[in-house]
Amino acid sequence: MTRSFHQIACESEMLAATLDSGTGSTALLIVSGGNEIRSGAHNGMAQLALRISEQGFPVLRYDRRGIGDSSGNNLGFLGSAAEISAAAQFLRQKQQQLQTVIAFGNCDAATALALFGPDAGIDGYLLANPWVIETTSEPDMQEPTLSSAAIRSRYWDRIRNPRTIFDLLSGKIDFRKLLKGLKQASRSEENSVLSLRLRDALCRIDGPAHLLLAKRDTTARAFLAAWNSVDFATARQKSTITVEALDSASHSFADEAAKNWLTDELLRALRSD
Repeated sequence: MTRSFHQIACESEMLAATLDSGTGSTALLIVSGGNEIRSGAHNGMAQLALRISEQGFPVLRYDRRGIGDSSGNNLGFLGSAAEISAAAQFLRQKQQQLQTVIAFGNCDAATALALFGPDAGIDGYLLANPWVIETTSEPDMQEPTLSSAAIRSRYWDRIRNPRTIFDLLSGKIDFRKLLKGLKQASRSEENSVLSLRLRDALCRIDGPAHLLLAKRDTTARAFLAAWNSVDFATARQKSTITVEALDSASHSFADEAAKNWLTDELLRALRSD
């Protein structure tokens, strides 16, 4: 395995990319979420790429236009189709033994892959905590916006905890804030336009799509609310879509147990495709 650094042509701009080579016929393309650079928070994606490539699978990471070392303007995850396509094409050119390219993305990168991956020639998908919340800005990978569904799930966890009653009686929990939160949680909420776009994209995907969820993460909770709704019935019936959940609140799978779980899930998918 060798690590090398590259520039990928993307329309009129250049994407900074890192390739961990491998001899396998299946490769992993990592797409960064939010406005993160390709190394990831605390170098997490660089470490993940190393662990995967040590098992023989080539891994490519890149900075989206306008992010990190890449040129151009940041068009957000909904404007990232050209980057995904350029990166997938480059990966196949550099590792000519490849038969299959599997792509991994977390948060809005997962949603972008579902939307744009088929046209980019992606063969399989690992979609972690897909982003379904409508906002006017990029998702915050550390503190994502809470949907009503996520708030309900969070309060249900607290209500089930016997210590909550003690904390209420002792004043550790602000009763007025609790009531305000319960009021927010009680709001009815239709699926967002973005979530319905994601549903349609999932239904169009021909290859395997593995949904990986940190089930106590707020973004994952919002996705699960949409996933379990009537609107997603057709997607749930697809045999090529699987859902795996980790009992974690770590949005980026940052702790050691979550890192190991994510690595195992990626390797399992790479070995089966």
